[in-house]
Amino acid sequence: MASHLLRLEDRIQRLTRQITEEEEKIRRKKILDMQIPAKEKRLRKSEQEIQDLEKKITSGQSEKDTLARQAADQAEKLRHADQAAAREEKERLEKELTVLQQAYTNARDAYGTCAKEKDILSGRIRSLSGQLEKEALIQKEEELEKRENAARKRDETAQEQQKIHARRTANEEILGSIRKSAKDLSALEERYRWLGALSATVNGNLKNKEKIMLETYIQTTYFDRIIRRANLRFMIMSGGQYEFKRQAGASDNKSQSGLELNVVDHYNGTERSVRTLSGGESFIASLSLALGLSEEIQSSAGGIQIETMFVDEGFGSLDQDALQQAYTALIKMTDGSRLVGIISHVAELKEKIEKQILVVKEKTGGSRAEVRV
Repeated sequence: MASHLLRLEDRIQRLTRQITEEEEKIRRKKILDMQIPAKEKRLRKSEQEIQDLEKKITSGQSEKDTLARQAADQAEKLRHADQAAAREEKERLEKELTVLQQAYTNARDAYGTCAKEKDILSGRIRSLSGQLEKEALIQKEEELEKRENAARKRDETAQEQQKIHARRTANEEILGSIRKSAKDLSALEERYRWLGALSATVNGNLKNKEKIMLETYIQTTYFDRIIRRANLRFMIMSGGQYEFKRQAGASDNKSQSGLELNVVDHYNGTERSVRTLSGGESFIASLSLALGLSEEIQSSAGGIQIETMFVDEGFGSLDQDALQQAYTALIKMTDGSRLVGIISHVAELKEKIEKQILVVKEKTGGSRAEVRV
């Protein structure tokens, strides 16, 4: 709305400048209208002076002729007493003639100057008259066009004002709605803050604190039980060297924590991540955790018995001692009615296990199974 008002003000300024320019043209026309009568008056005066000079010239010429005739008559009639008196009279008449001739020349020059000035003034009068007629016609058309433009702009401005008033009314209603929504939003933001804090606590996203989710926190209880049962197997299969220990905290405040595992090396008294175990040690660790998980399930579920377990490969990564320890642990699991199956191609296991199912590949394609007891 502010930008639209600025455009209206700019449009009004342009119209004001145009009106000022038109007023300046009208003022110039008035000045010209005032100057023309003076110029015409001067022209008439010049014409009158020319006529007077022409009369003077005519009169002077007539007087000259008269004087010439009189001189001739006097020359014939006079009878001077002596030659000196006649010469003196002649000189006097010649001086008068010279004066009259000079007056005639001056009058003729003045007449030529006035005639030229008359022509110049006449040309200027014709030019000014043509300009006045043309300018009057142009100004009349321009004034009509400006009047139409001004009327159209006035109507457009009125329409714009109506639109602006309608928009202002709508904006005021929207502002009232926004203010009401802002109050509701403040209440929602307050509720969001404590819900956000609760969510961050449950999801383990609190700043500068351990990243442990509520679900993970609950899982750690069962995880600790599984670790205790798995350690019974892990200590045996590792020859008493390794023991599982749940990592108490994360490496930094940005990582989730709660279910990370470390191993305690009783040979050198150190604690490190399970990721540092070798391939064979990782197999023993995984097997111990799987056995611990199965025992915890049987203990917690009530009535559920896991009577069969299959261990698929991994034995090839064990050395002789580790392989023997893993085999011993699996044999102890078969006490009672539990069945433990080992899927492997390790020759030492083939020699130790009495009951076997051999899968033999046929040369013609396919394979067949043989049971050895």
